[in-house]
Amino acid sequence: MLQISKIISQATGLAPVLVKRASSIELDWDTRQKSRFDGVDSLGRQLGIFLPRGTLVRGGDVLVAEDGSMVKVIAAPQDVLRITACASHGSPFDLTRAAYHLGNRHVPIELKPDHLKIEPDHVLADLLRAMHLIVHEVSEAFEPEGGAYSAGGHSHDAPAKASIPAVTKPHVHGPDCNHGHDHNHGHDHDSGHGHHH
Repeated sequence: MLQISKIISQATGLAPVLVKRASSIELDWDTRQKSRFDGVDSLGRQLGIFLPRGTLVRGGDVLVAEDGSMVKVIAAPQDVLRITACASHGSPFDLTRAAYHLGNRHVPIELKPDHLKIEPDHVLADLLRAMHLIVHEVSEAFEPEGGAYSAGGHSHDAPAKASIPAVTKPHVHGPDCNHGHDHNHGHDHDSGHGHHH
């Protein structure tokens, strides 16, 4: 087994021709957030990967083996939920709000200008649909934002599940519900102007 303990983030400083010639390995997000794992590269070589604790491996990174050979990391397609705003009765701002709610739960999330991606979770999918977002299950590479969960590995699982029941209900027909039936009542700042004196 070939030992690997070095990673070059995004192949920085490497000659493109070297990277092109390197073998590759497809890793899903679950594996890419571990610092120790085994894998098989595109040449069929068994790799034993031991990276510094807390390392997040991204698609485009290059692993360097003890014999000097390089292995390109490809973010493997995996089941994810792709979340987009609803064009007919939503707005791009709904995505911002969704990112905020998901971020509060420490759910790993990939942020793109026009969509979000999270790992499959039917409770969150229902919650997002209640917020008028469109949720599709797709198989794509998953590259969540670094930061919140790079240190703790999988510690994001527990709080995410635990806090959901408390917050599902208010979203269904609360002020977030922009179906158009609650614009003319309940907004104090609209109705309250003329009659306080």
